[in-house]
Amino acid sequence: MADIKKTGAYTLAKKSTKIPVPGDKVIEEFIGLVNSGTTLTSVAKMVAPSGWGEPIQTPEFDEITIVLSGKMRVEISGDIVDLQPNQPFIAHKHQKVRYSNPFKEPAEYWAICIPAYSNETVNREND
Repeated sequence: MADIKKTGAYTLAKKSTKIPVPGDKVIEEFIGLVNSGTTLTSVAKMVAPSGWGEPIQTPEFDEITIVLSGKMRVEISGDIVDLQPNQPFIAHKHQKVRYSNPFKEPAEYWAICIPAYSNETVNREND
């Protein structure tokens, strides 16, 4: 866990934590289990390179995605949604979903998970 200060009134994480993942995607968690010990929500900035994709998952959390630059593809419930910058999207918990970047440029985006993301609750199909 990062250097944090917790009081009854607030939690202050002194910096973000980069989380290594396969496929050259960069996850920089600001709030969540890894960086601040927070279970209610997680907030992370992501950079997904061109050609990146992850396995289908059925998470036990809602995930809000806001693309800052580039584009992201979300496959969910038989739909394919290509997210543009500044277009908010919510994937509701218990839905089969797959995130990818089949586009030419990298995608930079925020991911907010409620409750916080964890490897135990993401339920990837290859786990």
